[in-house]
This record gives sequence, structure tokens and C-alpha cells, in this order.
Amino acid sequence: MNKMKKRQREDWDPLSMTQKLLSMDTSNPPGREEEEAKFLAGILQAGGFEVHLLPVAPGRPNLIAILKGKGDKLPLCFSGHLDTVPFDKSLWIRDPLAGVVEYGKVFGRGASDMKSGVAAMVVASLRLAALTDRSADIMMILSADQETGDNGTGFLVKHNGIPGRVGALILGEPTANYPMIGHKGMLWMKAVTRGVSAHASMPDKGENAIYKAARAVARLEDFTFDVTDPLMGSSTINIGTIEGGTALNMVPDRSVIGIDVRTVHGQANNVVFGRLQAFLGPDIEVRCIADAPSVRSDPDDRWIQEVYDVMAPILGERPVPRCVPYFTDASVLATALGDPPVVILGPGEAAMAHRVDEFCYVSKIEEAAEAYFEIGRRWLAK
Repeated sequence: MNKMKKRQREDWDPLSMTQKLLSMDTSNPPGREEEEAKFLAGILQAGGFEVHLLPVAPGRPNLIAILKGKGDKLPLCFSGHLDTVPFDKSLWIRDPLAGVVEYGKVFGRGASDMKSGVAAMVVASLRLAALTDRSADIMMILSADQETGDNGTGFLVKHNGIPGRVGALILGEPTANYPMIGHKGMLWMKAVTRGVSAHASMPDKGENAIYKAARAVARLEDFTFDVTDPLMGSSTINIGTIEGGTALNMVPDRSVIGIDVRTVHGQANNVVFGRLQAFLGPDIEVRCIADAPSVRSDPDDRWIQEVYDVMAPILGERPVPRCVPYFTDASVLATALGDPPVVILGPGEAAMAHRVDEFCYVSKIEEAAEAYFEIGRRWLAK
């Protein structure tokens, strides 16, 4: 682990921190998380954290920061990712890297997913560092390369980069500050059909792989799942990509179908993979390219109920158990951190994730920072 050099401490508010992070282009691909990771490392180290950067690839570090406390109580862990999906600037009304504030919203790529959440966590953690007699550590895991399949956290687990067990885990993904206790799993696959190439003027001399793919896609529309969950609903399947052929005047000898399945609690991804493989038949090669299990915590867990206590006055109602449909780094982190209770809680709007003119409400960012601080204060006071 590489320790960062000490930097002068600065004071930040949640909005200005969000705007600073939005100014750094961390689009993935290609992924340029280093500038943001080093900036946050300096801020956190100046606030009293022990900071480490662990590169997934050149210019793409994960950031782990630990604020030491007293006693043997397990740490509270905050987690988020540094990368965003790409953007086409020509389609945006406002500069996606400027952090423009209008109508009570801050605009930019990652405003909701999830630079606002990271900013609120960092600001809250700096405030927690100012408390005395902390009864536990605070841990922060900010990952690179999450948007393409939890690769940053996967790297940490594979290379023993996780510092140890924690008592509770908060992820700042977009939930409009509603505390969610779980999320669906993710299973990404490539289904390959093969044929025989021939001249397009004599298609009978070949075997068209795209026709095979088209028939497979039509069949997949009728694929059904045998498991539902009261909080997550049913699993879903989406055909996201089709690739095939090399030239218009050639019979294609290969085609590839991209399949995205979201699984629910109680459903094993390897079982779903096997069912899909059998459904498509032996003539189609199916490969798994990403696999992240679902996560669901016990809503009656004492800490989960305490989070509900904190969020009730902010939301104007007491939360009830809910889950989000997307996957998070909790798929990888939860087991590696000792299977703590998990809450997904962030200021962003889930419906704005990956959208043109993405925004987050400024009031939500400020509320999130207050909520993170209060959740952390209660954890450290015991």
C-alpha cells in the first residue's frame, strides 16, 4: 500500500465538494480515476485518515482511507465508486464537467451516480474525524472501474486489499436519500452463434450466424424466471447488444448476443446461467462475463432500524424495507467485509443515472451529509 504525503487541511461543504468532483472527468471507459482519487486522498489525509491507493491499472487507483478510533468495536464503512459512464458533450445543454447550479439542482456527469454521494460521505467523514473519544474506526472504500462490473472492488478482494471486517456498510449510490436494504444481482453473458461464411450472392453455400442469433433473441423474449422476492420483485432479462458479420456482401460466420440478467434474493446466478444455457441449446456457446450476487439485509437488524431512526425526520416518514433494482459494490464487498448489514443510501436520483443533463438536488446532497454524519456519530458514540 502506498501512503499519501501529508497535505494542508481544507474545509469543504457538500455542494462545493460535489462540484469539485464533477470537474474531474472519470468516464469509464477509459477510466481516469487517478486525479479524483489523489485529490480525495489528500483531503482525507489532512483530516486525520490513514490513506492508501491501490491501482487496478495504470492511472486507475482504488482509495482506502481509515480513521482510527478506540476500542474493539468493528468499523463503520462508507463506500462509493469514482468512475462514471461516458458522455457526449454535444448532447448536453450544460457543460457536464462544470457543476452548474440552477433551479436547486447541480448538473454534471456523475451528479447523481455518484459523485454527490462520494462528496457527502467525504464531508461527513471529515466532520466525524473532529469528534473525540471515537469508539471505532471509520473506513472508506472508494473504488475505480465499477461501472463495467465491480472490477475495482473485485481487484481489492483478489489481491487481499480489504483491510478487514466491518460492523456495517453504507453505499452512497443514488436513492434520493431513502435507505435501501438490498439490491438485485447482475449476470452478464455473451451468447455466440456460429455459421459458415460464403459469398452473399450464394447464401445457400453458407450458414448465416445472424439468422441463428435472431431466432435465439426471439426465443429469449419468452424466457421466464422461477423465483420472485417480495422486496425485489422478479428477475429481468435484457438483450443489450448484437454483433455479427464482417462485410455486407458476406454470409456472416459469427454473431454475438449481449445478455443482461438481474437476479433476485434467493436466486443463485450459476443456476440461472445453467437454465439459460440449456434454454438456448447446445449449438449456442454461452459465456459469463460478469457475475455479482444480490444483496439483502435483515430489516429488523438493530443498526438498520437505527438508520431508519435517523432518516425518518429527514424524509418526513419512517422508512420501510425496500431494495433497488441495480447492483452495487456491495455484491463484492459484503462477503469480504464479514457480511455486515448493508444500507444503500445516497442523494442522487436513480432515474437520472447515466442520463443526458444528469443532475442531483442540492438539498439532497446537504441532507445526505447530515445523515451520514449522524449515522456515524451514533456508531462512534457506543
